[in-house]
Amino acid sequence: MRLTVLALAATVVGTALVPAAFGQERAPAPATAPVAGPIIQMFQWPWDSVASECTNFLGPKKFGAVQVSPPQEHIVLPEAGHPWYQDYQPVSYQLETRRGNREQFANMVKTCNDAGVQIYADAVVNHMAGSDGDHPGSAGSEFTKYDYPGTYSDADFHDCRRDIANYNDKWEVRNCELVGLADLKTESDWVRQSEIKYLNDLISLGVSGFRVDGVKHMPPEDIGAIFGGLNAVPGTGQKPYVFQEVIADSTTTAGEYAGNGDVTEFAYQGKVSDAFKNGSLEQLDGFTDEMPLPADQAVVFIDNHDTQRSSPTLTYKDGTAYDLAVGFELAYPYGTPQLISSFAFDNSEQGPPAEADGTTKPASCDDPAWVCEHRRPIIAGMTGFHNAVQGAPLTDWWDNGGGQIAFGRQDKGFVAINREGGELSQTFQTSLPAGSYCDVMSGELSNGACTGQTVEVGEDGKFTATVAANSGVALHAGAKLG
Repeated sequence: MRLTVLALAATVVGTALVPAAFGQERAPAPATAPVAGPIIQMFQWPWDSVASECTNFLGPKKFGAVQVSPPQEHIVLPEAGHPWYQDYQPVSYQLETRRGNREQFANMVKTCNDAGVQIYADAVVNHMAGSDGDHPGSAGSEFTKYDYPGTYSDADFHDCRRDIANYNDKWEVRNCELVGLADLKTESDWVRQSEIKYLNDLISLGVSGFRVDGVKHMPPEDIGAIFGGLNAVPGTGQKPYVFQEVIADSTTTAGEYAGNGDVTEFAYQGKVSDAFKNGSLEQLDGFTDEMPLPADQAVVFIDNHDTQRSSPTLTYKDGTAYDLAVGFELAYPYGTPQLISSFAFDNSEQGPPAEADGTTKPASCDDPAWVCEHRRPIIAGMTGFHNAVQGAPLTDWWDNGGGQIAFGRQDKGFVAINREGGELSQTFQTSLPAGSYCDVMSGELSNGACTGQTVEVGEDGKFTATVAANSGVALHAGAKLG
């Protein structure tokens, strides 16, 4: 199958096991509170590399959680060049992928938890691999479509064994096949139990949450039953945090799934990415009033692994415009921000940097093959801003009617962004206490001094700054001198 189809398929995965009696419905599980720091999707990063990055950068910079690629055994597609989407076609629930084995995965989870960074696993629960196994899976399992020995057999899949033809037909969207992927009967006890068992296995290793892929291809009650069977995260007494990927349309709304946990808000991505792409930032004044989901249930993003390839309004390839959009996402009070750290690609099917056998090479931010968006100065600096302004409402909005905006988060922070071609020279009214602040878009507070620009806020809460074209200034209480 071609990636144009499978890229969509990557929106439909996630599996878990329900340790309840057959036929027993479970109420949706209560989720843990969203993390204080942002979620960073380390797309296709190997387990050992994620562990190292948690210790060396993500923990010290106070990122809240890492979303890792699906950890279950997947199909292997050497003839297609080991594309990225093979990882979204499960073969079994063994923890053996091109990114590492079970021992490496468990060590990564522990290392990141020790660094103060939670691990969220990308969960594929809607389907299994969509073609016969011309090669064994990543753990060596032999299989054919609709027969995955030790996991599922023919009776565990829906009878509509053709691609979805009519996306206006909700029954078809939930029962037919997404680009040929074997569509699981998530309403069946055996499938639910198998998926819950898998997800609880990950929880037993210290995984704190899940991003569930392609949720609109499953009924909300099926997802709720699976979530209801999940155990508490060890040492916390709380259920794992879950957020559901729902690409809403006229047939399916994100709100249908809000009773099960948080939901991705694709409308946000379109609005903010367009504004920063076109430089029309004034339209963002109060724009979240138009968002379908309430702020406390929305997971927002500028791009993810799908939109990078299928609707690349803004990606790492857009340079500072992209960085500023992510900075806005981290500064504006709506939703839980999800960021991405990805690999460079020239075509939409390309997999991560790999050895000849398809095993993913170690990720290194010194290697241009790995983009490491999270280490870019604006994005890294605005992560600290996000953490410092939690709970503070939007205040002091200003715009010039075009591509220059500024706003505050009460007395916790203030940001100004210039997406125009000329300088922005302005005296800004803020609610910040008087003092000297480090501009976290140009540097950080280190050993009592600013490594970038220092900005003086007066007793009246005002400061004057010249913001260069296509740049910004951000001040927050956690980067105040003295």
